[in-house]
Amino acid sequence: MGRCSTSRPGAFGVPVLAALAAGLTVAVAGCGAAGPGEAHGTPSATPGPASPSPRVTSDVDLCVNIVGHWSREVLDGRGYGDYQSMGMSGGQYEILREVVDAARAARRQGTDDADALIDRQARQGCEAWYRGGGPGERPWR
Repeated sequence: MGRCSTSRPGAFGVPVLAALAAGLTVAVAGCGAAGPGEAHGTPSATPGPASPSPRVTSDVDLCVNIVGHWSREVLDGRGYGDYQSMGMSGGQYEILREVVDAARAARRQGTDDADALIDRQARQGCEAWYRGGGPGERPWR
């Protein structure tokens, strides 16, 4: 057998696994068949497509998403009563309660646009909350 044996699981061997466990970066050469324009084990001169950068979601956008989601669930009778089981902080839950109260009032008045009201008020509440510092030092605030 050559340098690259794939006949058994864990072919990387103990030294590579020990290095990984120690937190070291290990480069592993590919052992597959050579593709067009490649010598065995040598990468192609033609690079592949670049990976897109991960998208970072702001704290405000995360707040708006969670408050909007749970506001709709509560209005439809599917929401939980405990903010922690919803994955929310106390501050986010306060915003949710204000948004749900406004959406209920809008529904009673016959306004069909409760979804737009939820989106608008969730964004306003979350932006104000984070503009004021967001969660404090206390847990779940």
